[in-house]
Formats: sequence, structure tokens, C-alpha cells
Amino acid sequence: MWLPRSIALNERLHAVVPGGAHTYAKGDDQYPENLAPVISHGRGAHVWDVDGNRYIEYGSGLRAVSLGHAHPRVLDAVRAELTKGTNFVRPAAIEVEAAERFLATVPTAEMVKFTKNGSDATTAAVRLARAHTGRTTIALCADHPFFSTDDWFIAGTPMSAGIPTQDVVRFPYGDLDALSTLLDQHDIAAIILEAATQTEPPAGYLHGVRDLATRHGAVLVLDEMITGFRWSEHGAQHVYDITPDLSTFGKALGNGFAVSALAGKRELMERGGLRTDHDRVFLLSTTHGAETHSLAAAMAVIDTYLEEATTERLHALGDHLATGVREVTADIGVADHIQIRGRASNLVFATLDPNGKPSQPYRTLFLRQLLTGGIIGPSFVVSAALTHDDIDRTIDVVAGACTVYKKALDAGDPTPWMGGRPVKPAFRRHV
Repeated sequence: MWLPRSIALNERLHAVVPGGAHTYAKGDDQYPENLAPVISHGRGAHVWDVDGNRYIEYGSGLRAVSLGHAHPRVLDAVRAELTKGTNFVRPAAIEVEAAERFLATVPTAEMVKFTKNGSDATTAAVRLARAHTGRTTIALCADHPFFSTDDWFIAGTPMSAGIPTQDVVRFPYGDLDALSTLLDQHDIAAIILEAATQTEPPAGYLHGVRDLATRHGAVLVLDEMITGFRWSEHGAQHVYDITPDLSTFGKALGNGFAVSALAGKRELMERGGLRTDHDRVFLLSTTHGAETHSLAAAMAVIDTYLEEATTERLHALGDHLATGVREVTADIGVADHIQIRGRASNLVFATLDPNGKPSQPYRTLFLRQLLTGGIIGPSFVVSAALTHDDIDRTIDVVAGACTVYKKALDAGDPTPWMGGRPVKPAFRRHV
């Protein structure tokens, strides 16, 4: 496969956009050399690059486009709102409807405030927790890869240049004793974690976290950016029967349109409002936070999930894919090296070397075979627009990739099949 127009556009991107993309996870360093397609357009579960190649897409919009690209119901709602104007000097009537619709869907929350991206929502949650508790230290789950672009999170990553030290401590997922010890050692303002990602929570774990937060007077924040709608339209908190103090939603909420939400208990949320006896918290104040067309998109997404059993469809498609991939990896003898992990609606793949260690070179080989077979995606996260025929086609391509992977394992060296330098982790200290 040769992508001359994509290669040229990537060069132009690097000349004008630091990193060549507006999200590090979309950078061309995440793809095999000279195989980083620049997208022209998408429809449903398929995208086309500027060179005219068509792909079945996974992880659409970094999990944001869960219903598929250009979803008719969402677009109709957005078009109808655009004709009325998008932003005014005072709140629009749709802001009331969108907030009420959201809170009816996520009943553990009593108030909600919309914004444009997940980082703003999680940082607002941290700010509320610090104001509410009078403490500064944040405990965040070390096993969950990303919470915010703001200093309180990025300071603890390999890309911390230019950021002062933050009051943040980390705990491992699934280990209540470790979290309990941390809470004994520090005055914690907030505990922030995802309910689950690649693994299900151990029995009693989330309720244990809830109890520890209450006992130590810490605010419990659930990051539902990924799990919200993918686990359930009511959030993972509904699946696991856990009530956080605050929770944050985004990604699937707008099906590609920019909208995210901070939701939670009234006593906390009102600290950022006008009806409080406490010192006010500068919670969220964004010019574009409540653009009417994005709120219309969010309501259309909520309605679609509720009326069309979208979450169930995501799980059914993911089950089909996971079963098929596991069968072919076992048949070809690479099941110990290409592994499918996570909930059916949120599948990722691990690429392991002959010693069973995660390997960027072997990931490069695997991604290259997928791309040349017409499959694009850094994961196997499904969208509802996929068909079972798409899944069968994907399994066939994976089978071909596994055959090449087996050759590389037998040779003890993936280099001949990589096509150039290996793909790189998004978070790293040096280029």
C-alpha cells in the first residue's frame, strides 16, 4: 500500500501543527512508517483516506463516534438547531432540556454542567473536591492511562516538561489495601478513577472505594469518559451499582460533536453556582460550553441509545469480534502473543514478543497487516454502525496478520515485516 497524498499532507501538518495532529493519540508516530492515512471522510463504520482507500474503522474518534460517522439522527438534530443560532449572550432554552435529559439518564447525579472536552470536566471535579475538603492532594488510579491535559495529571507523566510538581499520589486499580494505606498517609481531597477499563473490577472493589472515600472525607470522582454509554447509557456506575460524588462524561455523549459533562451531588456542584453560602468555586465558564448544536447532538445520542438498545448492540458486535479473533489466534498458534482484552464494547489488543512482553515492534507489524488489509484502528473498540459482515471481514484480515506474526515469532525478529521504524507510545519523554 502506498499513500502519496497522505504522506504529503502529513508533512504539511507537521509544518503547521506541533506533532502533526491535534491529539497525540492521532499522531503519525502511532502508525507504521508511511502508513498513517489522512482521512477524507467517513460514513457509518467506514472511512476513506485522501488516497481513495476505504477502511473498516475501530476506535472511531478515539471512542467518541460510537454510533458511527454522520449518523442521520444526530445530524438531523444538529441541522435543526443550527438554523436558530449556536451561541447567545444568555442561556438558550435547549440548555434546560439537555440538562434535564442528561440527569434523567444518569440518576445518581443531581446537577450537571456542560463543557467541550473531558479535561475541563475532570479538572473542574478536582477543583470542586479541593474547595469542598480544604485539602490539595489528589489520589488517581495509576493503571488508567489518561485523565486530563491539565497540570495536576500531566505532571506525573513522562511529558512533564514545563509543569511544576503537583500534589498527586497514585494507587493501583483493584487493590483496596493499597488505597486504604494511601488514605491513611495523606489528606486526600479526591479519589479519581475509571470504574473499569481493560478488566472488570474485583468483587466488592468499587463499593470498597466508595466506603473508603466516605470514611476519609474524600470526594469520589468516577471518570466515565470511556465507560459512559459504552457500559450502559446510565454509565458504568449503573452497571456496578456505585454512586460517586462527581462523575465526568464525554466522548460518546456527542457522537463526534464537542460536548462533555461534569455531574454530581448538589451540595458539591452548587459550590460553583450562585446559591451557596461558601466561597464560590470557579467551576466551568466556557464561551462554547453550551453551544446549542452540540447539546442537540447529545440529546439525539441519548435518545438513540435508549430507544435502539445501542449498548446491547455494541456488546454483541464486540462479542462476535472477540470470539473470532481468539479462534484464529489459537488456530495459528499466536494466542499467547496477540491477546484481546477488555469489555466487549471496549476491546483492545495486546501485542507481545516471544517472551510475552508488550512490544512496539510487534505492534507495528500487526498494525501494518491490518492497514494493508483495509482495517484501521489503534484498538478493536467497536461502533454501532459496524455490521456482522464487517466483523467477519476483520477476522479474516486478523487471520492473515496472525500468519505473518507467527513467522516473525519463529524468526525471533519482526523487523523484516515492520516496513520501517516502530510505532511509539504517546506518552514518552523524548521524540
